[in-house]
Amino acid sequence: MSHPLQMSCNINSSTSTGRPRGPAASCVSAARGRAARGTVGPRGARGAGRPPAPPTARADGCEPVGARDPHGSPPPLLQERLGHHLLEVMPTESGSCSTARQAKQKRKSHSLSIRRTNSSEQERTGLPREMLEGQDSKLPSSVRSTLLELFGQIEREFENLYIENLELRREIETLNERLAAEGQAIDGAELSKGQLKTKASHSTSQLSQKLKTTYKASTSKIVSSFKTTTSRAVCQLVKEYIGHRDGIWDVSVARTQPVVLGTASADHTALLWSIETGRCLVKYSGHVGSVNSIKFHPSEQLALTASGDQTAHIWRYAVQLPTPQPVADTTQQICGEDEVECSDKDEPDVDADVSSDCPTIRVPLTSLKSHQGVVIAADWLVGGKQAVTASWDRTANLFDVETAELVHSLTGHDQELTHCCTHPTQRLVVTSSRDTTFRLWDFRDPSIHSVNVFQGHTDTVTSAVFTVGDNVVSGSDDRTVKVWDLRNMRSPIATIRTDSAINRINVCVGQKIIALPHDNRQVRLFDMSGVRLARLPRSSRQGHRRMVCCSAWSEDHPMCNLFTCGFDRQAIGWNINIPALLQEK
Repeated sequence: MSHPLQMSCNINSSTSTGRPRGPAASCVSAARGRAARGTVGPRGARGAGRPPAPPTARADGCEPVGARDPHGSPPPLLQERLGHHLLEVMPTESGSCSTARQAKQKRKSHSLSIRRTNSSEQERTGLPREMLEGQDSKLPSSVRSTLLELFGQIEREFENLYIENLELRREIETLNERLAAEGQAIDGAELSKGQLKTKASHSTSQLSQKLKTTYKASTSKIVSSFKTTTSRAVCQLVKEYIGHRDGIWDVSVARTQPVVLGTASADHTALLWSIETGRCLVKYSGHVGSVNSIKFHPSEQLALTASGDQTAHIWRYAVQLPTPQPVADTTQQICGEDEVECSDKDEPDVDADVSSDCPTIRVPLTSLKSHQGVVIAADWLVGGKQAVTASWDRTANLFDVETAELVHSLTGHDQELTHCCTHPTQRLVVTSSRDTTFRLWDFRDPSIHSVNVFQGHTDTVTSAVFTVGDNVVSGSDDRTVKVWDLRNMRSPIATIRTDSAINRINVCVGQKIIALPHDNRQVRLFDMSGVRLARLPRSSRQGHRRMVCCSAWSEDHPMCNLFTCGFDRQAIGWNINIPALLQEK
């Protein structure tokens, strides 16, 4: 019969090219997991490489049973599994000390050791051999050969891990050299073998993040340097209109003289402002709910407001503009990429109610009532004799302004409406909804009221507006803006993709520039083909500090030609140098 060690050598050589199976597989898996956590050395024992401790002498002169290196004990999980395996196969035999010594002498004569061809020349005191040399001869040969097979496979697995850890150490040293200039070197020599993988992964991700940050910063500086020479006069903040006690939903500019700015707020009021001085001229407090939109009559001093009290009010105003005052220089901010983050809680301080000194209108001229839910928006049809309202009751209603009678109820949307808009020169209405669509209603022929449904967004359509030509521009919570041709409604002719939800957009009619107010406090300008033109400056000192709800162009005003409002309780007037902006494109 072959000696146990000879059998172990044959078994090891036959299994060196394959994966361990059976009991060996479970032991190897457990050992691999413990090695990865750093609880076991690379060769399967905590004290690998240490000289074995001398065995304790016995009174009978025989070699002590189980004499072995205390640091070479197998992991507890291996002891438990191997012990369980031994209990199943170990017979109950009795042996003598002389038999143990004879077996030991015979094993030494073979001078066998388990080695890898690519390991060092230093003699290794492997765990299987240490265990068997310290055991008595009660173990049968089959059990001993099984032990040798299991521990030989475990040792090879640990050696693989050790070689892999050495390679990771070299990679860490390379990374340290690259990070040394930044003071982020990682001392790989101080790391335990089980931690090398974790540290290597961390330093790799750290280096990747640093490269991304450096690249982004350098790119932004390059882009900004290209724009510095011409952008200083492109986008300037001119005036801030502060006085509301809650967020501002909508902003609009009067189309008749005197030209005033109107804002609709969640504080149940609508205010009219002097664009030049920023003073409040008129306060309307006839609603008992949030005022969600405001639009001015095309030829008279009338305002149309929609409210959460389920009504829309038409009220007349009369204002006298104050003497303009010098405007502070705000040319230090440009439309670049750099910005300073500010807290959402940073809002304009309103020390006193600025609207308390201006005239207050409490009773409407006409109240439009027919909706069963919040009236979210309202607008005048061309000519100003009819008005359309959009509501959360999923309908849009067309009213006669003089009699306040309901002319048409526009139904078809599956969810709440979010906005409505009328064409500046034709009897066309577009309504948007949370059902991801917007609909075009045609009232040009009194006998036929055609309806067209536009499907292209994947989330709530927050607004859809007309241009002078045959285009409609829609914005959505899906972070896109789409430009449509009314003559071909199957697909948009341009799509603008952004990084934040889009609220009530507005188009500069003459130059066809789209102003996009975002949930993330940004305002961006695009042309109709989807090319980005600018981003309005925002910093800790100026710009919106919370969600921007609406934008409105006023092309003919010499001082401010773009207005925005948001939930930071303020409206802002901007001067956009459109020729310079288009030249930069």
